[in-house]
Amino acid sequence: MLTYLYECSRGRSAWFLLMISALALDGIALFFQHGMGLQPCVMCIYERIAVLGIAFAGFLGWIAPRSAIIRWLAIVLWIYSGIAGLQLSWEHTMIQLYPSPFNTCDFFVNFPEWLPLNTWLPSVFEASGDCAVQQWVFLKLDMPQWLIGIFAVYLLISALVLLSQFIHRKQPRRLF
Repeated sequence: MLTYLYECSRGRSAWFLLMISALALDGIALFFQHGMGLQPCVMCIYERIAVLGIAFAGFLGWIAPRSAIIRWLAIVLWIYSGIAGLQLSWEHTMIQLYPSPFNTCDFFVNFPEWLPLNTWLPSVFEASGDCAVQQWVFLKLDMPQWLIGIFAVYLLISALVLLSQFIHRKQPRRLF
């Protein structure tokens, strides 16, 4: 299996699938926001950024999957974004399950001055909701709980892809 994952990581289609899956998740988030009228909170916006980080990792891998440097950079970004997204969605879930005046999220998104995404694209990155409010539930799980599972799957796959970079069988060279 690790040999298969290693070969997949050296091809474009797996990276394209990673990028498209993450972009689809962000597209679904935008549908919830603009189509269904749900108000994204600060944590929702940060989770959206983590998903975009995974999409960007897929884009990097898709550009040059045979280049070891680019592939490793994409894997590291994938793992970092997955860990950050898992932490954010866990914290968001705890805020929703155990609301408290002492356990709240920020009122406004806090982007660096050199990357004010909420100013550049306010319809995508401006938060207007409350983190403690459960606005959408499907199969008894709300959105941050679903994101815990999604980020866990992304992390599991990224860990296997990382492991495959170290443990793969070298194919013997054929003379003819």
